[in-house]
Amino acid sequence: QVQLVESGGGLVQAGDSLRLSCAASGRTLSTYTMGWFRQAPGKEREFVASISWSGYNTAYADSVKGRFTASRDNAKNTLYLQMNTLKPDDTAVYYCAAERGTMAPVPNGIDYWGKGTLVTVSS
Repeated sequence: QVQLVESGGGLVQAGDSLRLSCAASGRTLSTYTMGWFRQAPGKEREFVASISWSGYNTAYADSVKGRFTASRDNAKNTLYLQMNTLKPDDTAVYYCAAERGTMAPVPNGIDYWGKGTLVTVSS
């Protein structure tokens, strides 16, 4: 059974940075596309970023492009999300996701989900 455990969330001020981590256990996910989604209160879960198994290909939502960077360390079975210049609109629970194939920018077809970590950005 695969487990994805996110960490690194917290309360920050607008303009600050945070780095989220997602540690995978149970099996290696080095051949999986991995990504981040987020869900704000009262809103649907939305795509944030994805990264291919090699780490060479990434995709980002327009709202975070240029501010967030996804990376992975396959040796550690860990995914990261560096979040810079945070805005109050970035407040949400951030979920780690893994998918065998290409990850579409929608929360469908995901093979594994983490339980999420809360990021709160105050103005």
